[in-house]
Amino acid sequence: MQNPFTTTFSKTPEYTYIHTEKTEEILENFIYDNPSESVYKITGVRGSGKTVILAKVEEELRTNESRYINWLVFDVNPARDILGQIAAMLVKAGFGSQDKKTTGINLSATVMGTGGGIGYTAENNNNFFDIGVEVETMIQAAQKKGKKILIGIDEVSKSEEMIKFASEYGRWLRAGYPVYFVCTGLYENIQELSNVKNLTFFRRAATVKTEPLNMIRMTEMYKSKLDIDSNEAREMAKITKGYAYAFQELGVLYFKKKLDELLEDILPKLKAELFAYSYEKIWEEMTEMDRFLAGLLTEKEEYKREEVLKLMGEKSGSYSMYRDRLIKRGILNSRQGYISLALPYFGEYIKEYC
Repeated sequence: MQNPFTTTFSKTPEYTYIHTEKTEEILENFIYDNPSESVYKITGVRGSGKTVILAKVEEELRTNESRYINWLVFDVNPARDILGQIAAMLVKAGFGSQDKKTTGINLSATVMGTGGGIGYTAENNNNFFDIGVEVETMIQAAQKKGKKILIGIDEVSKSEEMIKFASEYGRWLRAGYPVYFVCTGLYENIQELSNVKNLTFFRRAATVKTEPLNMIRMTEMYKSKLDIDSNEAREMAKITKGYAYAFQELGVLYFKKKLDELLEDILPKLKAELFAYSYEKIWEEMTEMDRFLAGLLTEKEEYKREEVLKLMGEKSGSYSMYRDRLIKRGILNSRQGYISLALPYFGEYIKEYC
C-alpha cells in the first residue's frame, strides 16, 4: 500500500489534505462577480501550508466551473520574467495575436503552444514594444469576453522581477481590470516587498496567516489512514501542535514503522527530520533578537509576560515588538497573557543545536 502522507515541500497532499478556513476565506470572496478583495498575501512559517492554500484556491477556480465562472488561472514562477509568462499564458488562452511580431520579441502562437514562453528574435522594425502595454491590451480583450484572471505566485520576495510586475499590477488595479493576485511568502519577505515605494496597494492588501491544523481533523485523518484507535490518533495530533509539516512527517514515520515499534520509538526520527529539514532554516532566517527571545522560552510549555520581561533584563523594552514579530512569523503562540513556542520540539532544537 502506498504511504498516504507526504513530506515534499510545496506539494499538495493528495490523500491527507486537511481543509482550513483560510482557503474558504479566499474562495468565498471570488464567488462574486466583483470580488471585494483583489489581492491576498498568504504568510506563515516554513512548512505551515502556505503553498497548499494557494494550490487549493487555484485548483478550485480551475475545476469548479459551476461555482467559479469564467476564470483564467495563471500559476507564475517568480524566478523568471513574470510579465513575459503572463503574456505567454494570455496568448495561449486565445487573447493575443496569432502572429504577433515586435521589435526584439516574438509572441507567436506557435511559440506559446510549445510552452517555450517568450521567444526573442533579431527582427527589427519601426514598432515600439512595451511588455506592459502588450499585456494590458490582452487583459482588455479577456475582459470583453467576461473573463476574470487569477495570478498565483508562490514564495514572493523583493526582486527586480516582482517589483516590475507589482508596479504593472497596480496600474491594472487602478484601471479596474478583473485581474486578481494571490501570493505566498515568509513574513519578512512579504514585509520587505510591501515597503517598496509606490506599492501601496500591496502593503494594504488582505493578509492571510496560516493557522494550526484542526486537532479533530488531524485525529480523524490519522485514524482513517493508519487504521489506529482514537486515543493514539489524538496523541499523535497533539504531538504535532497542528504544524502541517510535522503532521505529514509523523504520518509518514508511523506508516513505515515496524510492527513491534511504538509511537514513542519513532519520535526521535520525527525530531531529527524537523530539526534538519525545517528548523535549521527557520533559525537561520531569524534575527539576533528573534533568537534571543525564542531562546528564553525553552524550559517549559508556557510563560507569563512578567516572567519573560524578567528573563529579558535590560532588553525588556523590546519585548512587545519582537513578540509580535514572532507571532506574525508563526513561531510564537499567544494566549491571554501567556506566550509559547508554536512549533513541536522547537525548544529542544534551540537547546541542543543553537
